[in-house]
Amino acid sequence: MNFSPRLLSLTLFIAAMSFLSSCDVAKQAQQVSNLSNCDFRILSVENINLAGISFQNVNSISDLGIADAARIMAGFASPTFPLSLQLNLEGRNPNPKEAGLNRIEWILFVDEIQMTSGFLDKPFVIPANGSAIIPVQVALDLKTVLSGKSAEALIKFCLNLTGVGKEPTRFKIKLKPTIMIAGTALTYPGYITVNTTYSSK
Repeated sequence: MNFSPRLLSLTLFIAAMSFLSSCDVAKQAQQVSNLSNCDFRILSVENINLAGISFQNVNSISDLGIADAARIMAGFASPTFPLSLQLNLEGRNPNPKEAGLNRIEWILFVDEIQMTSGFLDKPFVIPANGSAIIPVQVALDLKTVLSGKSAEALIKFCLNLTGVGKEPTRFKIKLKPTIMIAGTALTYPGYITVNTTYSSK
């Protein structure tokens, strides 16, 4: 059977794409396997903002100043009391090959209180025998989460978040990673619980 040059080129192109596709699937499958061996911790919390006031450089309540304190009290009197921050996760990969994922579903706990949840849709890769920082942007209404608390209690909570309060804040985040393989989303069964220190892996 004789093939025209155009048909032969098309056949070779389809075969090459099939080969590349299978290689890509194999690579993604390997990344999923590697991800299961990775370990995570909460590295730092930054860009803390309460009711429009930055707590990033606040070392004590006196650093807030009269104007900032007044704005916070006004925020407490309003229907909402917005809090935003950036939670930096560090993923450590002990594998000789990279690990990656496409999406993370997360639930944030502070002092064992479920604060909020969300999704991180940006793909990322943890390099072989290395680590990577995964920034998670958090925004919530503190008045709803800590319903019934006084303004003083809310301010104390924020100071503890920055690390200058008398009581250390206990952070915990639960992660459910997802990776795409051949157009199919594969989600990690259950959640990975992440604290401020690496687990015993």
